[in-house]
Amino acid sequence: MAVIQWFPGHMAKALRQIREQMPLVDIVFELVDARVPYSSQNPEVALAAGDKPRLLIMTKTDLADHDRLAEWLAFFKKQGQPVLALDSRQQNVAKLVTAKSKEILHDKMVEESAKGLKKRPIRAMCVGVPNVGKSTLLNHLVKKNVAVTGNRPGVTTGQQWLRSSADLELLDTPGVLWHKFASAKQGQMLALSGAIKDSLYPKDDVALFALHYLREHQPTKLAQRYRLTEADLADSVTDPDLLLTITQKMGFHDDYDRASERLIFDLRKGKLGPITMEVPGDLNAEGINE
Repeated sequence: MAVIQWFPGHMAKALRQIREQMPLVDIVFELVDARVPYSSQNPEVALAAGDKPRLLIMTKTDLADHDRLAEWLAFFKKQGQPVLALDSRQQNVAKLVTAKSKEILHDKMVEESAKGLKKRPIRAMCVGVPNVGKSTLLNHLVKKNVAVTGNRPGVTTGQQWLRSSADLELLDTPGVLWHKFASAKQGQMLALSGAIKDSLYPKDDVALFALHYLREHQPTKLAQRYRLTEADLADSVTDPDLLLTITQKMGFHDDYDRASERLIFDLRKGKLGPITMEVPGDLNAEGINE
């Protein structure tokens, strides 16, 4: 299985700008994909933030398994990490994010008031991996289309300040990854979520990774989506053979590259139902997703 990695020059530049702008903000909004909450956390963000308060915002919750989502929320809260789980289409997104920010920054705001400083908006930096839904969330926070959205990585290419309300100012930043993933599995997870350009990895490798996971954890959803029989899913059937079977059932004959792409997009778009591919129990003592 090929090792997936993507860290072009513009991401290195964006990370440098994030570090430079960090002193100007009060809090960092780090967006992570609720389907892959661990793999979509950029370790460089925590390093850049230092002691700066961070609010973890889990996006795409409409595509995530609700039971698994609850496990991750409990996990982050146990770690003392402030967290929100949001469907960016909710009408009360701005209210929830602003209220949580005020809660986290309560002591800082009281201290500034005691010093006689004029009340000002909270300044927040929004960061996340590519295609995590950052621009969609920002557009809902400011209640207009000021950030370009798209179902592909690399849509946001520069920083910009946005005003959500009298209480919140937002610094939008491009989606960034990091120079080396903790494991090969993490790269596969990021590819499946859409955080890595689809032209940069072998589709069949990622499709086989997805098939292996689905056979083990979601066999019913897999069978229903692709009209698979018990014989198709028998233990004696290898993952490559199963991919060929699905290719034929899709009517693609032996074009398994096309079927691989369809499988990836089906999973990414929720065609197999809400799925979360990571649970806190997957992490080892070093915090690596095994």
